[in-house]
Amino acid sequence: MQRSITAAPRRRKPTSRGTIGLLLLALPGVVWFVVFAYGPMAGLVVAFKDFNVSEGIFGSAWNGLQNFAYFFSSGDAPRIVINTLVLNALFLAASMAAGLLLALMLNEIKGRVARRFGQSVIFFPYFVSPIVISIILQAILAGVGGRGGMLNDFLNVFDLPQPNWYTTPGAWPWILTIVKIWQLGGYTSVIFLAAITSIPEEVYEAAALDGASRARMARSITTPLLLPTLGILIVLGVGRIFFGDFATIYAIVGDNGTLFPTTDVIDTYVFRSLRTVGDFGTTAAIGLFQSVVGFVFVTAAVLVQRRIDKEGSIL
Repeated sequence: MQRSITAAPRRRKPTSRGTIGLLLLALPGVVWFVVFAYGPMAGLVVAFKDFNVSEGIFGSAWNGLQNFAYFFSSGDAPRIVINTLVLNALFLAASMAAGLLLALMLNEIKGRVARRFGQSVIFFPYFVSPIVISIILQAILAGVGGRGGMLNDFLNVFDLPQPNWYTTPGAWPWILTIVKIWQLGGYTSVIFLAAITSIPEEVYEAAALDGASRARMARSITTPLLLPTLGILIVLGVGRIFFGDFATIYAIVGDNGTLFPTTDVIDTYVFRSLRTVGDFGTTAAIGLFQSVVGFVFVTAAVLVQRRIDKEGSIL
């Protein structure tokens, strides 16, 4: 008896209509990145040229690595590199710690209205202009006419030393760190609060049945479960650790050369050099060096995170 052979049903090819729709949806973003992110990268050749405005980017003569050599032999490179790394490390560590602590505190507020009000209050500084921050700092540290100031008036009550803050370089890494905590603490806490909402409520109920206090739950449950989010934020922050916060630092410090030993970062140095000297080649070389080192840092951070927590790694 001959068996009948039944042909296997053909698989339907996925329709291309959905794929075309997704491609059209992504097209504006792709065009934006090509035009404004990848297109200008052609100008990186300025870092290897003796740039002349009349001859243009591609018409200027090549000078190899002379722009890089001039920067590293100027004596300013070690200072601004160290300042950039130290300040950004302080900013990153302080903003992450402040954001995590604020998120844990806000999570303990039971009233919905009180919690939302607290979130709005601590999030508001993120939108304050660096110029406004500079004016506030001048009122606190220098006062009217560069004398006194609210902080020195407070120190005077307890007969404590009243330094001239705008001529004391050693204090400014900590002053700028306090500013970044005030500016970014609330913004970072919102990210952690969003991660807290994904933690199952049953975990807290089980801990409550075991007699755990709210502080113990925050320490033993909430904080460990926020570590993957913290790791991702740190990796993203490390990717920018070689880029100084130009707007905030320049608005506050400006051209005060007395504070340059501790506050002059790569971004402010490049801006000041371009404005005063007008050497496009050297400034382009510094910017390229900054980008390459930033790429190395973020790659290393991702690899370290992957080794420590493979499941929570972004790659």
